[in-house]
Amino acid sequence: MIAFLKGYIEEKKEGIVTLDVQGVGYRVEISSITQEQLESAGSEVKLLTYHHITDSDERLFGFFSTDEKALFEKLITVKGVGPKLGLTILSGLPADQLIGAITGSDAATLSKVPGIGKKTAERIIVELKDKLAEYAVSAGVTPTGSKEAGVTGEAISALESLGFKKKESEQAVLKAIKDTGSDDASVVIKKALASLNK
Repeated sequence: MIAFLKGYIEEKKEGIVTLDVQGVGYRVEISSITQEQLESAGSEVKLLTYHHITDSDERLFGFFSTDEKALFEKLITVKGVGPKLGLTILSGLPADQLIGAITGSDAATLSKVPGIGKKTAERIIVELKDKLAEYAVSAGVTPTGSKEAGVTGEAISALESLGFKKKESEQAVLKAIKDTGSDDASVVIKKALASLNK
């Protein structure tokens, strides 16, 4: 089992990176989340990997963070969700929105991901809701479908319109909600802005 790969980026294209690990080229499938974190060809990188082996195939899936890999491994325990679809799900929704949708039983949001129908979305919720509930609390993720979820989305959009990147906006907003305990979007935006402008 290959747990991780550390090497140089030989080639990077959508959904795939080729790593040169001491002269051996590894083709690793990645999500858009990991792709955004990777630098250009020639840079050194360490990717956590999931080694998928079947009778007819062997594939490597790579992750920039332990959280993303853990979420992927949970997703593929669901009947009907293979590694390829697991990666598509991770690429289709930011991790906090994905966890929020699952813990908040929000099948409509999950169904927006290409390749996920209503039945698969509901199966994912049934099988993973309890498993992800504790993680969601520790990560400060709000289940979607609740009032707070609307505030989260509104605040993130506001920060993005001010030119902040999606990832930093999400982190600042979740922290602001945690710190203020408020469900007033203007209070949350103000607090998040203060932390981003430090």
